[in-house]
Amino acid sequence: MQNIQNKVALITGASKGIGYGIAEALLKQGVKVAITSRSQSSADEAAKKLGADVLAIAADVKDFASQQKAVEQTIAKFGQLDFLIANAGVGHFVPIDELTPELWNDTIDTNLTGVFYSVKAAIPALKKSEGYIITISSLAGTNFFPTASAYNASKFGLTGFSQAIMLDLRQYGIKVTTIMPGSVATHFADHSPDAKKDAWKIQPEDIGQMVTDLFQMNPRTLPSKVEVRPLKTSN
Repeated sequence: MQNIQNKVALITGASKGIGYGIAEALLKQGVKVAITSRSQSSADEAAKKLGADVLAIAADVKDFASQQKAVEQTIAKFGQLDFLIANAGVGHFVPIDELTPELWNDTIDTNLTGVFYSVKAAIPALKKSEGYIITISSLAGTNFFPTASAYNASKFGLTGFSQAIMLDLRQYGIKVTTIMPGSVATHFADHSPDAKKDAWKIQPEDIGQMVTDLFQMNPRTLPSKVEVRPLKTSN
């Protein structure tokens, strides 16, 4: 297994949910972690709960300069960047006749363009470290469903983007994997997780374990796309 102790990870949208679960898992392996949130107070609160020397950064993935600054702050704090986990995402679920241009733009700009900005900002540092990019797509990136035209479009696009950049970046020794989860017990789309009712779902720590396992895999091996779903469909 690859030793990842003292490696440095930047995780977008990590004040809660999947991003937070990934941060927890990486910290247990001795990885140095920077997390972002649109709100500095949310990032600070999450960093405090994580209970380690976590760098909390206010950054909006919809702003390229903001992503460049997040990378710069991470390197200034820890000296390098080895892992980028592009996790930040939103979901607006309404039928197409109710979908406004504002909701469409927010979804595409966050889930697709935002990942492009995060990746683009991190590439120079990741070339130096021969690092690893994880994008968090969704099973909605290959399976369409009603009320999800914007979300499906963003995640279909993200899956394609991730697979294309995997081919671009492997020549530099940079790995790219997209993880495509099904139902996860998070606050996504204004859902309030319930420990009992949501026990059947994938938990954030499960995705954290998966990311850790990917980073520890032998460098010769590249899992380019991972689909993961709950074993059962409900309680």
